[in-house]
Amino acid sequence: MESVESGALYRLVDGSGGNLLVGAEELDGFFVSPGDDSSEVAFLRARLGERPPRRVEDAVLEVVNTQRERIGEYLVGGVIFGDSGTADARGEVPRVSFRYFGDRCEYPEAAGIWPRWASGRPLLTGEWLQRPGGHHQAWLHVVRNSWFATGHGAVRYGNAEVMTLDGASTVTKAGFYCALGEAANGPGGYFGSNLDALADCLRSSPVGTRPVRLLWKDFSSSEEALGKQFVSAITAVLGEFGVVVEVR
Repeated sequence: MESVESGALYRLVDGSGGNLLVGAEELDGFFVSPGDDSSEVAFLRARLGERPPRRVEDAVLEVVNTQRERIGEYLVGGVIFGDSGTADARGEVPRVSFRYFGDRCEYPEAAGIWPRWASGRPLLTGEWLQRPGGHHQAWLHVVRNSWFATGHGAVRYGNAEVMTLDGASTVTKAGFYCALGEAANGPGGYFGSNLDALADCLRSSPVGTRPVRLLWKDFSSSEEALGKQFVSAITAVLGEFGVVVEVR
């Protein structure tokens, strides 16, 4: 029989004891649109841990890569398992449902983004641009979630004095923060997801790692796409921490 983790992208863990409860390739009903009030979530093509309890009070949903390393995390809280059906010869159950009482992920597109992050293939600079603009917020959500789940801090890890940003590609506000995270910390890197978070990243970055300049290419395109008020707010936060914005 294969292990619970074999082939799993998602695994549900008891937050108290760390016991692995369920591992599955897909989730149904967790990545939802805002306003979806269904309480049932299901693991698809799942494998159960040994004698999982009927109810768990502090469950944690982990996203894992092909090396079974945790790359994402959601604090689920209380769940009550429903009937799971009969496992096949490999120990796989087609559907394991449970009632869920906490917040779910309100970025439905994240369900299609996590498998890319879990694939083991290196992320590419600007890869988020290959997705529709409406998916940029979900990509940024995955960036932020994975950044902290893998033990990173809200800081810049490089030490180059200049960061470069291409304004022609920053057509959404979420896309701007995706691009800024890459400029600071490479593909898949995080450096804020709103003004307060950007300020926190700048404030927390050790001496010598904070950028001296931001080279903002095609600045006028950013102003047109994002609005002058947003762009002015960004430059003000950067200026507060001594970062000179050079526009082209």
